[in-house]
Amino acid sequence: MLQVFLFSVLAPATLGLPAPSEPQPHGSQCVEHRCFALFRRPTTFLAASQACKRLQGHLMTVRSSVEADVISLLLSGDGSDGSRLWIGLQFPPGCGDPRNFGPLRGFQWVTGDNLTSYSRWARLHDDPAPLCGPLCVAVAAAGAPASREPVWEEQQCATEADGFLCEFHFAASCRPLTVESSAPAAASVSVAYSTPFAARGSDFQALPVGSSAAVEPFRVELVCEEGTGEAEARWSREVPGAWDCSVENGGCQHTCNRSAGASRCLCPADSVLMADGRSCAVLGEHLCDKLCEHFCVRNTDVPDVYWCMCETGYQLAADQHRCEDVDDCVQVPSLCPQLCVNTEGGFNCQCHPGYDLVGGECLESVDPCMGTNCEYQCQPVGQTGYQCVCAEGFVPNPHDPHRCQMFCNETSCPADCDPHNPDTCQCPEGYILDEGFMCTDIDECDSDVCRDAGVCRNFPGTYQCICGPDSAFAGQAGTDCDPINVSRDDEGGSGEPPVSPTSGATSSPSPAGSEHSGVLIGISIACLSLVVALLALLCHLRKKQGARRTELEYKCGAPAKEVLQHVRTEQMPQKL
Repeated sequence: MLQVFLFSVLAPATLGLPAPSEPQPHGSQCVEHRCFALFRRPTTFLAASQACKRLQGHLMTVRSSVEADVISLLLSGDGSDGSRLWIGLQFPPGCGDPRNFGPLRGFQWVTGDNLTSYSRWARLHDDPAPLCGPLCVAVAAAGAPASREPVWEEQQCATEADGFLCEFHFAASCRPLTVESSAPAAASVSVAYSTPFAARGSDFQALPVGSSAAVEPFRVELVCEEGTGEAEARWSREVPGAWDCSVENGGCQHTCNRSAGASRCLCPADSVLMADGRSCAVLGEHLCDKLCEHFCVRNTDVPDVYWCMCETGYQLAADQHRCEDVDDCVQVPSLCPQLCVNTEGGFNCQCHPGYDLVGGECLESVDPCMGTNCEYQCQPVGQTGYQCVCAEGFVPNPHDPHRCQMFCNETSCPADCDPHNPDTCQCPEGYILDEGFMCTDIDECDSDVCRDAGVCRNFPGTYQCICGPDSAFAGQAGTDCDPINVSRDDEGGSGEPPVSPTSGATSSPSPAGSEHSGVLIGISIACLSLVVALLALLCHLRKKQGARRTELEYKCGAPAKEVLQHVRTEQMPQKL
């Protein structure tokens, strides 16, 4: 039989430790790298299995007489007889003859296999009654003497047993801490252990990796850790250096020396102390670099002598091996003009809001809007950029972003009125002032702007012509479908871009007759104007002579009326 380590558990209240969230074991044992724990709580098989998993284990497997002895020892230490405890054995749904499935009778372990060299069924194998699952197994002492092994009984998985047994696997284990009996405070020393599966107490034969120990009155907290290349785990802590020499030799690999009230580890003459302050190693060719955190410098004149150095921004710690960051921001005078932020191995300078770090100095931030010519308002963008914004109802002019123009994307918008002169109001282009303070969109399509040559579409503030098949610009969209009007618009400088004809299309020339009639009308108007001027001059001369006034008045008035009537008659065809 393998060596069995038995350790009992004390209640948390007696140790002053916080109560665990999971149930505390009533007893536990370790066999090599496996530990087993007994939990007392009425529960179903499923709830028991989940409780073991939350503790990083599973329900106990009993594959040999060693595990059976462990159960007997746990039950004897618990002092309870006649109880049933779940183990990790279950029968899947369905029915089967138990005589056809070997020693486990068709049951399987919670680990997914059915390997075993041991079984202890309370029900005989030659019982002809079939087994129908799902079923689970509980071990029962049934009032038998402690020397008798508990038997296995089939139970409905949904029923509640008196408790359950969990199994845990670990890489290694530590011995309980040793305390020198000759130490001054040895009589008052108390050690409180805690295992990863919630077992707590002070009397243990072995503790798995991950267990912790609190030693009073030395205020020492240790952890069971697996050493690299070592078969057995040992007690350690993150803080380098020795703890009190009376507890586990201060953690020193060689000698623990207590001088001036402090404990420190010493190494043999041919060895040096490692960075943890407790381990010793012979100083070899490449060991020097492993001793120091950053740089190791060997003394070429004296063998086995070295010292450690750190990178810039770090300094040697108290153990003279590790390197710790230097807080540059506590130096006086300060390294920064305003704010200093310490970083690992360095520092950063920052400035207060409203200041910029320029060449190592904090200068007042320059307003990016300073010197701009925004018509309405300037808005900073980042540290150096800006953009011009406009008042409500206005947008930046796309051709001149510094200036604003009225904007309306609806059929009607409020007009921009002078607050000192409400009668003076303005509207965006393409709108007309209506009701004194509202701008209403002008429907250009009502005035036949497309010249009956296409389809007109009105939009807020503008319009669009879709030229028809009779137009020289058939199929194109623009502001006019008549090439003559487009040409005149270009000459007049209206600002509207000309509509380009489609590829391959040619515009027809203006009729010659139209140009000839226009010239004749112009000449006629000029001649009539000359005649009227001559008649007026003649009348003026006759008035001075004072003769025949009535006749002259008739001659001066009637011809003029007759000429004007003739001019109006000549102009009517041009308007039509």
